[in-house]
Amino acid sequence: MSTNINDMESLEENIITCRKCPRLVAWREEVTRVKRKSFMDWKYWGKPVPGFGDHRARVLVVGLAPGAHGSNRTGRMFTGDGSGDFLFPALYNAGFSSQPDSISLNDDLVLKDLYLTAICRCVPPGNRPDKLEIQNCKEYLVKEIKLINPKVLVALGKIAFDGLKETFPGIKSNSTFIHGAVYQINDRQTLVCSYHPSRQNTQTGRLTKEMFAQVWKKVSLLVYDKDD
Repeated sequence: MSTNINDMESLEENIITCRKCPRLVAWREEVTRVKRKSFMDWKYWGKPVPGFGDHRARVLVVGLAPGAHGSNRTGRMFTGDGSGDFLFPALYNAGFSSQPDSISLNDDLVLKDLYLTAICRCVPPGNRPDKLEIQNCKEYLVKEIKLINPKVLVALGKIAFDGLKETFPGIKSNSTFIHGAVYQINDRQTLVCSYHPSRQNTQTGRLTKEMFAQVWKKVSLLVYDKDD
């Protein structure tokens, strides 16, 4: 199915202008005003962060939420923080990214056959959105999935896994979040699970570069070793 670019642009505009969650609006705007000392010369994005990547992607990757001084600063998913520093080299090595780092909206990075998005589009205090805030964002994820119609979905972390499990009734109710697990969603789509590439996971060794590389190897095999 060919993605309608106008529909994607309309969806992205709806995301950027969203003010559904008062707590998140207040927090993202406070972070934007106060800033971090090392980024005082930056004009923070300070709005909900839309998805990013190939609108005809066969791989859709779902994270948790923007980082306070990462995506909330740069305006691009996984860009400018520790999670992105771990994610983009892995995507580059797997052939999904044109470069191994993501610094700003204007760094010429191109994602190939992959689209990055998140369960929650605004930075949450303590990196913990509540259930209502996640629910308020659900319609955006559902629309992205419908428009892109990916072959493989990758859940980065349990919250992303739970959100996708709720979105797809075809995922068995007894399916659990396990790093490296693969679940069939329907006769065409597959879900792959991975620990989130947060510093909490990568600096403690819970998620290593080798473990993460294996995830993207599985994704590549699912996408390219089977006929569409």
